[in-house]
Amino acid sequence: MPDAENAETDHVHEDPVGAMLGVLDLSTSVARTTEDIFTGRSQHMPLGRVYGGQVLAQSVVAAQRTISPERTVHSMHGYFLRPGDASKGITFSVDRIHDGRSFATRRTQAFQDGVPIFSMIASFQDEDPGVEHQEPMPDGLPAPEDIPDVNEMTGDVNPISRRMFSEQPIELRHIPSPIYVSAGEERQPRQAVWMRTRRPIGDDAGLHRAVMAYLSDMTIQESILRAHGIAWVTPGLRVASLDHAMWWHRPARVDEWLLYVQHSPNARGGRGLATGRIYTRDGVLVASVAQEIMVRVPSGD
Repeated sequence: MPDAENAETDHVHEDPVGAMLGVLDLSTSVARTTEDIFTGRSQHMPLGRVYGGQVLAQSVVAAQRTISPERTVHSMHGYFLRPGDASKGITFSVDRIHDGRSFATRRTQAFQDGVPIFSMIASFQDEDPGVEHQEPMPDGLPAPEDIPDVNEMTGDVNPISRRMFSEQPIELRHIPSPIYVSAGEERQPRQAVWMRTRRPIGDDAGLHRAVMAYLSDMTIQESILRAHGIAWVTPGLRVASLDHAMWWHRPARVDEWLLYVQHSPNARGGRGLATGRIYTRDGVLVASVAQEIMVRVPSGD
């Protein structure tokens, strides 16, 4: 599988949202009878590894390019196979597995240097009527305006890590607080995070769904770490996403505040499971997420 050329050479972005949208604007390489090939840039990351939410969102975009506009993505299940190199572009291969009367299925694989780094199957559906209910949004949480932006709370983070926040296209407001420097005294396997893009991104509903996949990989691992009082700056801490599942329930705008409610039901054997529910500000459940991570903590901690 040919690799895409690296097109991300400028590491300083005055508009991080524009940089993110540029990364999600894939190029069509070739359409074949059995697969469609797309190429995309990699977003610059200070630590040099591709952000998982980026390849999630790009894979959704690639699959959407092969689907009729009236069908929207409602679920995806993906595996992170290898760390991605943020200095290189990514090639996406989409297999048109099934096109039925109401549903369509696509398999997307992301490649660098000819080897897969991510594999995803996604399902798309026409809008159909049916029964409806939802888990209510938790009560009593502070509004995003009452919580400092994460950029205002990272004074003790080292300069390389601080660049990850300054170049971040997503605005984050943690409840109860971020765990970058300290996880606090209370060990609990849950948290909530307000999220939105730092500026409007237009009205393309497909783009909003893809960016929701992008932000769904942010912070969800922290419910596992918070349960054990582990901060991100813990020396020797190793965390890697293993897989990711997402279900889109209802349309929503990612440039308006969304509440990401996160919980970890289990951790064992060097792995932890985290789940999440994404709500609009007025309490509409728009997506559910599940992710398992590898987490390794230095002995004695």
